[in-house]
Amino acid sequence: MLNIVLVEPEIPQNTGNIARTCAATRSRLHLVRPLGFDISERAVRRAGLDYWHMVDLQVYDSLDHFFAVNPRPDLWLATTKAPRDYTQVQYREGCWLMFGKETAGLPGDLRAKWRDRCVRIPMRPDARSLNLANSVAVLAYEALRQQGFPELSGTGEMAQER
Repeated sequence: MLNIVLVEPEIPQNTGNIARTCAATRSRLHLVRPLGFDISERAVRRAGLDYWHMVDLQVYDSLDHFFAVNPRPDLWLATTKAPRDYTQVQYREGCWLMFGKETAGLPGDLRAKWRDRCVRIPMRPDARSLNLANSVAVLAYEALRQQGFPELSGTGEMAQER
């Protein structure tokens, strides 16, 4: 199972889109507080997230709490400041992809500690970054592609029309 970690996400629509990606790919979603929105059952129902029941969700009070519960994750950090791009590494089954909050990214001390595990999505130099939900989808599908898309359907109904 792929693990997607969002550190202090701020925009509920991004997290909703990421949750949908996690539901569709059987990935586990990990949220590290503080969150910029409410994820109570009532709030989720009001937002119309009809796939939320398909999301395997874990919530942590802080990064310290996250690392206490997951002491040795096979962790990859997504940051625009990384020295290499996301296609230059091998993502093993059960790996963790970590993303920072929309306005600030991941904390500098965390990036420094995990420097050799930081990856970036290539883009033009004058573009600040991609949308968080898009970034998660890009890395998640690359990791899943490398693993052979475990437990995911690789064909659609058009394959039966031949």
